[in-house]
Amino acid sequence: MGVQRIDTRLLKQLSEQSQDLNSDAMRLTHGSLVGMDRTVSRDDIRALQTAASLENLAVSVYRTAAGLPFIKHGNRTVAAFIATTITQHSAHARAFNAAAMNAGGVAQTAVNPKYAAVVKQALPGIKGPADVVALAVTLEDAATQTYVKNTGEVRDVQLRKLFASVAPVEAQHRATLLAVQALLGAGRPELVAIPTDVSKLPAAAGSVAFPQAFYPSKNASPVTEGAVK
Repeated sequence: MGVQRIDTRLLKQLSEQSQDLNSDAMRLTHGSLVGMDRTVSRDDIRALQTAASLENLAVSVYRTAAGLPFIKHGNRTVAAFIATTITQHSAHARAFNAAAMNAGGVAQTAVNPKYAAVVKQALPGIKGPADVVALAVTLEDAATQTYVKNTGEVRDVQLRKLFASVAPVEAQHRATLLAVQALLGAGRPELVAIPTDVSKLPAAAGSVAFPQAFYPSKNASPVTEGAVK
């Protein structure tokens, strides 16, 4: 049997689809704000503020990471991913805060206190790209689990759409990071590229980014965790 030829342009297309997925989420968000109930519950507002706090922290961490020498002058694909992700998390924070204010609450401009402590503890151990990726995986997972849970628990239907539209974007961030983490752990940083040499990818490359068939929510942040006091 001959060697199967794989079109590596697919990887570039997947990267472009990440932008499309985020754009779709933001379009749905606009629709959600237009149609949402102005008398949403206090817990729904707290859920939005906690979501904003997670997004604020993600933006802060990614911006810090972008300035690190081994990121700034390192792998171009990782640096490009971080730049794109900063833009997307910033948009999510604005969307959650806009929804909170539209519901009669106030915007959350602070970072999530629980995960800010996790970041503070991790910072002294950041020595290279793999450490940055590991921390980012933790934050993306926390956000995704929280939004998955909120989708089923917030009362306002439009807010369910909001959380349901943002959750897949965060899940995609985590999936990308898990793939990068696996390649860095295998000592193959040169394969973190678009396009990449598909023939050299480890066998697990197609599954490592999606360890669960259904995204869990047992570690979701409670609605009060990042709410404005």
